[in-house]
Amino acid sequence: MNDRQTPKQVAMGFERKCVRLAIESLRPNKLLGAAVKKSKKYGQILASVRAIGLVEPIVVIQHPAEAGAFLVIDGHVRLEALRDCGVESTDCLVALDDEGFTYNKRLNGLAVVQEHRMIVRALDQGVPAEDLAAALGISVDSLRARFRLLNGVCNEAAAILGDKQCPLGVFNVLKKMKAFRQIDAATRMVDFNNYSVKFVIAMLESTPPDQLVAPTTADQRRSGSAEANARLEREVAALQVETRLYDQNYGRDSGSSMPRCRCR
Repeated sequence: MNDRQTPKQVAMGFERKCVRLAIESLRPNKLLGAAVKKSKKYGQILASVRAIGLVEPIVVIQHPAEAGAFLVIDGHVRLEALRDCGVESTDCLVALDDEGFTYNKRLNGLAVVQEHRMIVRALDQGVPAEDLAAALGISVDSLRARFRLLNGVCNEAAAILGDKQCPLGVFNVLKKMKAFRQIDAATRMVDFNNYSVKFVIAMLESTPPDQLVAPTTADQRRSGSAEANARLEREVAALQVETRLYDQNYGRDSGSSMPRCRCR
């Protein structure tokens, strides 16, 4: 008899694609207080919807008692902003099961690469930079920096980090490497689940001169090589310790051990 258990298939929690639904078919499952529409946060969401449309889709489930209607699970404030803007239909993510926790607890915020692409698309469509910056709550200079985010970053590295929560500074460091090294660095960041600027700087400082956009001098290599390698080793060692602690705390509960991180 084979002791190995057949892996269980993971049930889909949502439809694979967004669907376009009429606003009038959406039913909120909670009421927004009067103070919500007077808040600064609501003003920002309203300005964002007016300037660039809806960035994050509303999450719904088919209404259990009303045919053709959908119950809103997440996105009540966005829905109210759409109504105030006179929008008649919007993209929605249809949940297959009404779970006890919300959609937002499953997903992180908009990743920096996703935000960049949204900014590029909005500006290409003619949205004024000042209006877009106001909608996002940033300065025009910050908006322009985000617009130029991927200048000098190869497509493959950008794709690897496309949905990761990376600081803006990570991409400024990647630009100092050639394309092959950018891909290698991005892959290592994913492998170690470490997207800090400090980690990518350690990889930059241990990068061979021929893989840098502006190679260092011989004196700089001699003075920095040992320190860079030591810094990278410290970063990897810290990750290994975190993994062991996580394994000790949760491994027994899950019935399996997490793989140890190993430096490649």
